[in-house]
Amino acid sequence: MSNKNERTLKKLSLKMRLKNYLKENWGAPFVIGFMILLSTAAVYLSIGNETLADELAVYAYYSLVLGVLLQLISYIRSND
Repeated sequence: MSNKNERTLKKLSLKMRLKNYLKENWGAPFVIGFMILLSTAAVYLSIGNETLADELAVYAYYSLVLGVLLQLISYIRSND
């Protein structure tokens, strides 16, 4: 098999694994969103924009709560 075909198969395999992971772990996108929002809030806080940093932090924690709840539901459903 050529290198191009192997790379294409690896990309497809990665996409399929990611899709399956997100299908099984409903809260994962929200936890990832939490990390991005909180990191962004830290950047804004470091440059002195406390108001925007506080807003982002609030949305980040809402995202985390939603992600944890969805992850819990996903876990309970998978164990039935």
